[in-house]
Amino acid sequence: MDIDVKSLHPLEIRLLRSVRFGEDISADGIVRELNYKLGQCNQAFSWLSSRGFIEESSRTARTFFEITDLGRSFAAEGTPEERIFTLLTKEGAKTMPDIASSLSLENRDVGSAFGQLSKEGVLRMGEGKRVELVADGPSARMGQIRKLLESGAKEERLEERSLSKEQLEVMKGISKKRGAAAAPFRVSEREEVLYRLTELGAEAKKVIEAEGLTGEEIGSVTPELLSSGKWKNVDFREYSLNTTPTRVLLGRRNPYSEYLQWVKDKLISLGFEEFDGPLVETEFWNGDALFMPQFHSARDIHDVYYVAEPERAREIEQPYLDQVAATHENGWKSGSRGWGYTFDRDFTRRLILRSQGTVLSAKQLPKAKIPGKYFGIVRCFRYDQVDATHGADFYQTEGIMLGEDVNLRTLLGLLKMFAEEVAGAEEVKYVPGYFPFTEPSIEVHIKHPRLGWFELGGSGIFRPEVTKALGVDVPVLAWGLGIDRMALMNLGLNDLRELFTANIENVRLRRRK
Repeated sequence: MDIDVKSLHPLEIRLLRSVRFGEDISADGIVRELNYKLGQCNQAFSWLSSRGFIEESSRTARTFFEITDLGRSFAAEGTPEERIFTLLTKEGAKTMPDIASSLSLENRDVGSAFGQLSKEGVLRMGEGKRVELVADGPSARMGQIRKLLESGAKEERLEERSLSKEQLEVMKGISKKRGAAAAPFRVSEREEVLYRLTELGAEAKKVIEAEGLTGEEIGSVTPELLSSGKWKNVDFREYSLNTTPTRVLLGRRNPYSEYLQWVKDKLISLGFEEFDGPLVETEFWNGDALFMPQFHSARDIHDVYYVAEPERAREIEQPYLDQVAATHENGWKSGSRGWGYTFDRDFTRRLILRSQGTVLSAKQLPKAKIPGKYFGIVRCFRYDQVDATHGADFYQTEGIMLGEDVNLRTLLGLLKMFAEEVAGAEEVKYVPGYFPFTEPSIEVHIKHPRLGWFELGGSGIFRPEVTKALGVDVPVLAWGLGIDRMALMNLGLNDLRELFTANIENVRLRRRK
């Protein structure tokens, strides 16, 4: 059988020349013998396996303990336990705050070290809450840790099977898989794979030797080779015209980012102005300004994400705070009776991650032009079970249109454009809905070829309780539609999570309709 060795990479040639039929081939051995980097070695293994020149002979799981920066610091300066023991040996009993101050240690580190050493009978708490020595020397565990740190600092990593039973027991207490920056050692697990030459690989090795290939052949002509004249005395690799050319991967936008930009361009071309705002908002703009009562179930801690620090904004813009508060309590000048409860001015300052894009529409009303139309591509956060059509964070296309002449017919035309032109849906239906801030309210649903009918979003005409409290006295159309769901239809996907896939091939293949 003819074997084309001209297409082999120098890494493959050198590896084949260095191994014998029937012997195990390991990455560590190749790295040592041929001075390969580990990545080069693994690449050569991958290429030769795909050609059928080598095959896997065994696979063994191995556990290593790699020393961290903290471990190197302990090896050089001593562990907190060693430093405390040394200090007390030299200077006698001290209080724990004095120990922390003398050694520049955190109180928690001193407390943790004392707890361990008192358990081992090395230290005890004496009179006046002064820590004093009990033992004449360090504990056996401290000695084991010292040996492990010194070995780790010298060798960088220690293999589990090289440790004694006692050392392994101690190592388990000073190593971590995750969050290893706070531990002296990091646990890493990997599989050691051994390979062997196949009969085809042995034949390829004979052909390589017969043709005098060394793996040192030059693969490209460089300016340095030409200018120095060295090209006359070097061997060049032969090229096979039958070799598959390298795949050219052209740069392009992420399909979802491209889709979002396309939606923006389309709305701007229709005369809309874009608005934006911070991810962190107050309960005032996220709900109160939208005439959502403060006792509404959608404002429960299980449905929105609260900010831990700081908890509240310093103040809310006036006169909107007073006007919105009065609207909730008694209707103010909106013609409504309000919700009839005492408005909580402390709760309204609570900071949250915005749960709906409509918060930006509310903030736009006091500064909007009349007539005017505005939109935003808004990232929102809402506690939800993640599935094919739901996410814990998601994007909405949010917008308003205000003026004397806008009406329900105008809104239906906009929803039709979003459903058919932006989402690309062929089957659309509009159903009545309820939102505290719009009346009438409309939900738009589209039919996905695989997922079936699902809600695209809500819309309606803002109630006077919303618009008048924010200084607007004309009709305002509003909508908040799930642009992630529109992208499902437009990009031909079946799961929202595919919009954020780490599979680069899927990302390259996706195109907007």
